Amino acid sequence: MTALASRGQLRASLFRWALFTVPLVVLLGFLSGQLSGSGADSTWFRSLERPAIFPPPVWFGIVWTILYVLMGLALAMVCAAWGARGRGVAIAVFSLQFLVNLAWSPVFFAMHDIRAALVVIGVLDVLVVVTIALFWRVRKLAGVLLLPYLAWIAFATVLNWQFLELNPGGGIEGSANGAVERYEF
Repeated sequence: MTALASRGQLRASLFRWALFTVPLVVLLGFLSGQLSGSGADSTWFRSLERPAIFPPPVWFGIVWTILYVLMGLALAMVCAAWGARGRGVAIAVFSLQFLVNLAWSPVFFAMHDIRAALVVIGVLDVLVVVTIALFWRVRKLAGVLLLPYLAWIAFATVLNWQFLELNPGGGIEGSANGAVERYEF
């Protein structure tokens, strides 16, 4: 026997990692959105003019859930690649880009800062490209699994930019009772 682990052992390692990484990534993504008050029912968000390409809100939860599952699987593949060159750096960069990903919702929805959110998502775009390149070197399929994520955040970047263009004042703030006042000079 010339291998350190059999194919069955490698599959079991990947499965164990996936049992940890997929729920973790999905849970953290969900919590980031929920704790930041993201969603179409916020008074502030409803006050914003929406870009023409803005999809129905129901799609965001569906798409992000699928993307978080793919991200968790890709991470599991890299984590299970014991001894692979660049594995540690790939995991570290993934963790950094994921933290930036989780930061976007609070910046946009909780802080109501469309401009800062655009900066955050621009940094995320770069980090995801680097993550894909690093994952690709460790496990090609892990890099491939992140390509839909890159496509979606590129679309989200365009949406963020269009929200900024259409709402240069950043929207309006509602009072505690949900009433909205708008002043124009």
